[in-house]
Amino acid sequence: MCNYTNTTLEITASGVDTVVIPIGATEQFGPTLPMHLDTLIAELYGKEYGKALNAYVLPVLPFNTSEEHATFKGTVTVSPAVISAFVEDMIENLRRQGFRKFVIASGHGGSYWIGPFIKHMNFKYEDIVVVHPHHQQGAFEEALKAAGLDGRNEMHGGLIGVCTAMFLCPEYVKLKSAGSPIPDEHNKFADIVGWEKLTRDGNWGEFVTGTYTPEELAEKGRTLWMTFIKKNCEGLKAFVEEAYRRKTERIVMDS
Repeated sequence: MCNYTNTTLEITASGVDTVVIPIGATEQFGPTLPMHLDTLIAELYGKEYGKALNAYVLPVLPFNTSEEHATFKGTVTVSPAVISAFVEDMIENLRRQGFRKFVIASGHGGSYWIGPFIKHMNFKYEDIVVVHPHHQQGAFEEALKAAGLDGRNEMHGGLIGVCTAMFLCPEYVKLKSAGSPIPDEHNKFADIVGWEKLTRDGNWGEFVTGTYTPEELAEKGRTLWMTFIKKNCEGLKAFVEEAYRRKTERIVMDS
């Protein structure tokens, strides 16, 4: 695996042809959690998927489409058109250098632009493949169950968010009760209405102090994310290689 700490000579000598592009976000996580949590998740993805693929891992892009959080002070949101153009420029430049396989790993669940972007890139550029590494169906649900965090209507913050932060950046966590239960009825409006109108304090979920020790919270976070990543690493290299083969093979039509 290579990253930006390597020299250009080392990257050239490695022969890597795969790039991992981690994309995070800078957005509110309620009154008790830091705003770079999705960026830390993306950084973890980059490290682990980079090892599994023996890839060149780029620095994490810390901005994303965060419109649902845009009214919360400090959130940075970028339009799908702008971020798509930016990432395409990155890929096009690396393509000229000989990289052929690109894996986009987003730590932000609201980055819906990635699906259409991947489809567009694979249509536009015949000699490369662009994929998302989360190819194992049901992997996140399996990870939630392993961590004892399943069965909760939580998308952002809440107990799951606190566990994640206690695993990745405990020094930035204010261990105070926050959030509130979110009615299932609100889910249909999550991508339509700003979350200041759907949540009490930006948390889509609830955390109550005293239920778990700090160590238990961190362990739940570690189990959640490492189980999810381990599951996605299973067969990841084979998936990328097969996607590239299918994408670039010549089709011989019967005459």
